[in-house]
Amino acid sequence: MDRFSFLNAAHTAFFADLYEQYLQNPDSVEPSWRSFFQGFDFAQANYGSDEVAQQIAYVASGDSGEISEKMQKEFNVLKLIEGYRTRGHLFTKTNPVRDRRVHGPSLALENFGLSQADLNTVFDAAKMVNMKPSSLADIIKHLENVYCQSIGVEFMYIRDPKVQEWIKNRLDINDNQPNFSVDQKKHILKKLNEAVSFEN
Repeated sequence: MDRFSFLNAAHTAFFADLYEQYLQNPDSVEPSWRSFFQGFDFAQANYGSDEVAQQIAYVASGDSGEISEKMQKEFNVLKLIEGYRTRGHLFTKTNPVRDRRVHGPSLALENFGLSQADLNTVFDAAKMVNMKPSSLADIIKHLENVYCQSIGVEFMYIRDPKVQEWIKNRLDINDNQPNFSVDQKKHILKKLNEAVSFEN
């Protein structure tokens, strides 16, 4: 079955109205459409509106139902980035005593239409995590550092897009690996001890 058959059947005015609604308030549209439009905006910014329009028209015409392999891979990397932002906290290393419970689906490449063969490919989607165009291996290394180390981050449930964007940008600055001074570390330890004492 044609993966893009829904585009063929949909009315053009419906797309226009839904996209306009997305531009006004991204959270007001269903999550799968929001992801679609985010990918569309990304593709417009990085490939030019003419090429994107040509690809969308090509898909919607029903002639092929396929977009270029390069653009499809870029969309897949965007889905991977979204996967880390949404589920990365489930794979953090926050317990030094025992391994974390296994969650599924995992963040394996294959779950996002990517493979080991793509690791050395350079993707423009890296710009979404404030990197210059980078190899998939470097993008994953960055995502692992930000979302899957000893600091867990869960924020994609926040409904305000501006707040989400602020958090994303803050995390990307230093790979979510803050470099605190000795005094700052002592202050944090003091506050943690106070919190534990209060809870007890």
